[in-house]
Amino acid sequence: MKVCRDVLSPLIRADGGELYVVSAAPASVHLHLGGTCGGCPGAAITRDSIIDPAVRAVFPKATLRVTTGYLIPDGAQKM
Repeated sequence: MKVCRDVLSPLIRADGGELYVVSAAPASVHLHLGGTCGGCPGAAITRDSIIDPAVRAVFPKATLRVTTGYLIPDGAQKM
C-alpha cells in the first residue's frame, strides 16, 4: 500500500489518472487505473514500465492484474 500511495499514485495523478487498489496480498495484487488512464492505449506502457517494477520490488512473486476503465471495481480503494 505504501508503494501505491507514495510512489505510483503521484506518478499516475501527474498524468490525470487515478490509481485504485482492488486487492493486495503477497501472492496477488489487483490494481485499477481510472481517470484519464481509463481506456487509454498508453495504460499498457504504464503497467509494464512503472507499475510492474514497483510491485515486483515489494512482492517479487505476486501475480499482478491491472485493469482500466471508468467503472471502478467494487471495494477498490482510491490512492
